[in-house]
Amino acid sequence: MNDLIATQLKKCKADMSKALDYAESELTKIRAGKASPDMLDGILVDYYGTDTPLSQVSNINTTDARTIVVKPWEKTMIGPIEKAILDSNIGITPQNDGDVIHLNIPPLTEERRKDLVKNVKEEAEKGKVVVRNIRKETNDAIKKLKSEGISEDELKAGEDEVQKLTDHFTAEIDKTSETKEKDIMTI
Repeated sequence: MNDLIATQLKKCKADMSKALDYAESELTKIRAGKASPDMLDGILVDYYGTDTPLSQVSNINTTDARTIVVKPWEKTMIGPIEKAILDSNIGITPQNDGDVIHLNIPPLTEERRKDLVKNVKEEAEKGKVVVRNIRKETNDAIKKLKSEGISEDELKAGEDEVQKLTDHFTAEIDKTSETKEKDIMTI
């Protein structure tokens, strides 16, 4: 295969891999009723005037399937951490005992589970749209290579490879989505 097409395919694969990783990280944030430190990813705490990720100002652990414990490295950070968790709208009220913050994860109702499954499907679809957009951009870049004197057969082979990558990454997103849906619907 032509080097220019191979370069485009390599970039395509890297971009689609990033899209898959992002979709997986977004799906991880959707809580399935089980306590997970990942649920607190993305929460920023006011650390002496600087927005800092919660994981960088505290130790986050799960003590059981329904409880997350956040232990600040500095006692003075308990208030700002508690405020950041409340402001994050993750639907969990922190309980502060002076040393640590306990987050009790309530069991999910059937209706809430269905809403979460809808969210999972939306996030998965967003990921697949990104993959399809990468396919389109890569195919456009490959078509432009025709002016470089690359044969129709090589262009077609390049486009076929792009489609194989698209199918692979779309299937991976579907697989991750299905696993998350089963996780949410399991009581």
